[in-house]
Amino acid sequence: MPGRKRSAPIDNPSPRTTRATRSSARRTAAKNDNDVIPDVVKEMVVEVRKAKQAAAENEDTPTEPPRKRKRPGEKPAKPSKENDAGNDGNDEEIEFEDVPIPALTIQTMVRDTDDEEDDDDDDDDIQFEDVNINGAQANTRYEGPKTLDLDLTAYMASLAPKKGDRRKALGREEKDRRIETHKVHLLCLLAHVELRNRWCNDPEVQDALRPLLSQKTVGFLRPRASLNQFSRTESLRRGISEAKEVFRTRFEITERGLQRALWAENLDQLKDYKPPPDAETTRNKADFLKAAQTLRGSRDVGAQLFCALLRSVGVEARLVCSLQPLACVAGAPAMPKPSSKTTPKAKQPSKAEQYLAAVAKHETKFTPTTPGTIPRSRLGHPDATSYQIPSLLAPSPSTPPPLPAPKTQVKKIKGESPFPICWVEILDHAHQKYHPVDPLVTFSQFNPKVYEPPSSDLLNSLTYAVAFNPDSSCLDVTRRYAKAYNSKTRRWRIDGLVSSRNGLKGERWLRAALRRYQPPSVTDLLQIELNELKAAELKEPMPRNVMDFRDHPVYALERHLRRNEVLVPGAQVSGTVGSAGGRGGLERIYRRRDVKVARTRERWFRLGRVVKGGEVPVKVLPKMKRKKKGRLGDGDDDEEGEQGAGNPVFIESQTEVYVPPPVVGGRVPRNRFGNVDVYVPSMVPRGGVHLPHERARRAAFVLGIDAAPALTGFEFRGRQGTAVLRGVVVAAEYKGAMEAVIQGLEDMEVEEEQERKTRMLLAVWRRMLKGLRIRERIMDGVDEEAEAEAEARKQEDKGKAKEVDMPDFDDTATPFHDDEDEDSAGRGGFFPSTNLDSDDEGEGGGFMVEEEEEGGGFVIE
Repeated sequence: MPGRKRSAPIDNPSPRTTRATRSSARRTAAKNDNDVIPDVVKEMVVEVRKAKQAAAENEDTPTEPPRKRKRPGEKPAKPSKENDAGNDGNDEEIEFEDVPIPALTIQTMVRDTDDEEDDDDDDDDIQFEDVNINGAQANTRYEGPKTLDLDLTAYMASLAPKKGDRRKALGREEKDRRIETHKVHLLCLLAHVELRNRWCNDPEVQDALRPLLSQKTVGFLRPRASLNQFSRTESLRRGISEAKEVFRTRFEITERGLQRALWAENLDQLKDYKPPPDAETTRNKADFLKAAQTLRGSRDVGAQLFCALLRSVGVEARLVCSLQPLACVAGAPAMPKPSSKTTPKAKQPSKAEQYLAAVAKHETKFTPTTPGTIPRSRLGHPDATSYQIPSLLAPSPSTPPPLPAPKTQVKKIKGESPFPICWVEILDHAHQKYHPVDPLVTFSQFNPKVYEPPSSDLLNSLTYAVAFNPDSSCLDVTRRYAKAYNSKTRRWRIDGLVSSRNGLKGERWLRAALRRYQPPSVTDLLQIELNELKAAELKEPMPRNVMDFRDHPVYALERHLRRNEVLVPGAQVSGTVGSAGGRGGLERIYRRRDVKVARTRERWFRLGRVVKGGEVPVKVLPKMKRKKKGRLGDGDDDEEGEQGAGNPVFIESQTEVYVPPPVVGGRVPRNRFGNVDVYVPSMVPRGGVHLPHERARRAAFVLGIDAAPALTGFEFRGRQGTAVLRGVVVAAEYKGAMEAVIQGLEDMEVEEEQERKTRMLLAVWRRMLKGLRIRERIMDGVDEEAEAEAEARKQEDKGKAKEVDMPDFDDTATPFHDDEDEDSAGRGGFFPSTNLDSDDEGEGGGFMVEEEEEGGGFVIE
């Protein structure tokens, strides 16, 4: 249009030019709405506007322009006086039309729950529905009074969390019984492995296995001495790999081998127990030879045959077995409970089956694929599906490389552990070191860290790993294969126990048990291996959880210290460890060498030491609380005994060796009880000698010298101790005389014992000779026919006597007299009458008395 400037189009408008105001936005929205409004409504609106404009022109009143909307931050404009006057006049002339108001629609709402609340505060706006109260009352019937029982005890019991089946704590006798059973089982297993190791040296077994290896493989197994160290080791490694592959493909596993022994919680678990039907059947040497010829058996027999195979070609191999004895400590896994037969429930898999199922779930299984099943098959090349894409990530140094998959699938017995029980160690002469080889279970070699099963394995536990040499000597090599020997493995062994009831330490017992299998001499190779095992134990890292620090031989926590253990002053902190969940904060870790045993003054005195003067106790032990017995001694009184100040304890550095008073003038010093305390040899007084002989006191009495009984300890029965006196203490100058008198007393006792035995033998001979003499006098002058007739009459009398109902006589009485019975000599007997129908009382029987001196007898009728 003329007179109005047209703005040029802008390609990239600035934010200010493109920002629309709120009024322009509303107009734009209204414009868009006009496109939606029907044409009829638009025409009606236009007509209303025209009518309003015509009415305004007739009244000659200016129309008020629309008031602009206030912008944000703009001050309100002051109204003019003219507009105010015009507005006042217009308000008086405005007329309103009567418009009918539509009826209100009442809205009702039903509350879904009682917890809902209204947001409105005005209660008058709430509308209620009409309810027929009369109808509800008509349907209600009165049924009489009822009782309501409230059992709060049952309700609270139902809310309490259900406790699982907890094992019953083992008593002291049960613990000792398990320790002794563990020792016997361990010795039996050692003898079993020793026997199998001896069978591996059998020439017939080795001749049956030697053809499995080719000459090339044998050449690799026995490298030339002219090769360097690296070449000899690589040659041995290659030969072992070939021999392992050949044996694995030829041997077939058909039986179940050795498994972990578990304790039964009750006798019900042993009633229906039966050994597995596929258990190992190799019982003797003939069965072992048959297994070598057929190459069939358990995987334990397979490892033993592989050891025999290597020995047959000159390889120095030894048989390693992980012994599986019954546990000697509490907390070991027990036998699974038998399933209930009353309710027909689905059979639940045992823990061992669940573990094997979990292992099989994570095993890698090879499935042949067809073209088109994987994306690489769409590349078009026929060998694209068999190409393996190399991984760009470097393998972790802590994780061993994956084992190569066998070319042929090895048959495995269902229910066996995926870790071996028996394997072989071979000697690398180049490095003077033994390396493990497992041809049937893990297919590994030269990797000792893959033989330890996890703690969740119920069928296998690496507790004792012993290696037997061809000469039947063995060595404990558990530290080579256990990853946490000090913190986990050691607590399940007999040498991990602190002490037993008889006072002997488990470590001492195990050393004595393995003394029979010690090598004849300590060679350089054995010394090198012992140093390696010791170094592996020392390189073990610090435990990561609190429970592994209990009874650890290297580290200790303050919470695990016993009642009589304390830390030395100035103990250095080796590190910190956090409790589970981080709730207890960090705890300090100390060295075990900084933990000392603290004892009371009396205890140190029994060890031959006394506390130094002026020493401050490192700890005060509170006295144990005891219940006071009632007046009747029934122990029902709940009052506790009076508590003292406690017992102060001291460590060894606060004590010194006890020096008793010396013997002066042949007089031995005594304590207040008249004895001499000789708990250890150092407590013998200077100038005296201790003679621990039972006849020493009598010898001192014979000589008439001063002698004091020696108190060597106390024998406790419960909490009551009784003094144990053993021998006497005399002056040193009387030692020779005392020994001579003691020897004389022993000789006299031997002579008296010999005389007593002689008198007893003479009495026996005298009695036998008297019996023979009495018999000879009785039978003198009697011919053979009369003797036979008397014997027949006697038998007839005995038969008649059995038919008579005789009264009960004393067992000591002899009813019949037998001249031939030697024991009846010198005694009498009662004879029943043979004429039972006679009325004469004199013929009813009689009593016979034999005179031992005269050798005869008479009968009183």
